[in-house]
Amino acid sequence: MNTHGLRLFYQVAKIGSFTKAAEQLNISQPAVSSQIKKFEHEIGVPLFQQNGRKAVLTEFGTALAGKAEHLFSLEKQIEAFIDDYRNGEEGTIRIATTYLPANLLLPKLTASFKREHEKVNLVISTSNTKDAFDQLQHYKADIAIYGGIGERPDNVDWYELLEDELWFVVGANHRLANQTIKLEEMVKEPFIMREEGSSMREHLFSLCYANQLNPPKVALQFDGLSETISTVISGYGANFISSLVVKDHIKNGQLARVNVEGVSVKHRIAICTRKNEEQSILVKQFIEKCKQNIRKNY
Repeated sequence: MNTHGLRLFYQVAKIGSFTKAAEQLNISQPAVSSQIKKFEHEIGVPLFQQNGRKAVLTEFGTALAGKAEHLFSLEKQIEAFIDDYRNGEEGTIRIATTYLPANLLLPKLTASFKREHEKVNLVISTSNTKDAFDQLQHYKADIAIYGGIGERPDNVDWYELLEDELWFVVGANHRLANQTIKLEEMVKEPFIMREEGSSMREHLFSLCYANQLNPPKVALQFDGLSETISTVISGYGANFISSLVVKDHIKNGQLARVNVEGVSVKHRIAICTRKNEEQSILVKQFIEKCKQNIRKNY
């Protein structure tokens, strides 16, 4: 396959204009059109169709552009991999992370790493578990940092950084503060939780289903951890959350734990890479720094 033709096609598809793509590539617009027509002839499938004066992607063209994006993203990753191996000093590490480690661990981990590697660029994106692993598996991230108890993808190598427990918590003056109760009583309380798809919400609902109980009423829903915690501190509702997130709030008297009989849910935070892939020097250095930091502070 003519990869030069594929690259020209991808640039046009991404920008949405033959003329602007030609300007960006510093070649003439007729040359771009000619090369793409040649590429279409080679593969035997039309990539564009006329819509008035404008050429728009065919259904196949749209699908091929998506495949090309993955290919050229991988190409960039390979180029960066070579550069990183050449010097091990400069480059970019792309990190996809779920919300809990993004809020709890990454500020300290990245600050510690940057103090020793000032020229290294860290690009961090925060999303749900599925998106974080999708970024890793499609070469849009070099590392995924995951917090949860879900299934492990088969094509991912997994190093567990730490494990903690999920706790039920309420405001310090709540009637259930420091009490020991049954799960069926606990889930009668209104809960302050994050959006659907968040790991803590899924853990709580799974716990209810496993015990043949209806899930609690989600009285208030927020997109962030801090908002949910602040609302519970104010005295309304309960939450089911990582002990690492709330232990300081409990220590300073803002929150209190509710001990629920027979409930012990472990929560793992792990650093993940693609399986059977040799990591760049930079990625290895970052992972080792994370391990050292966790051993020292947790």
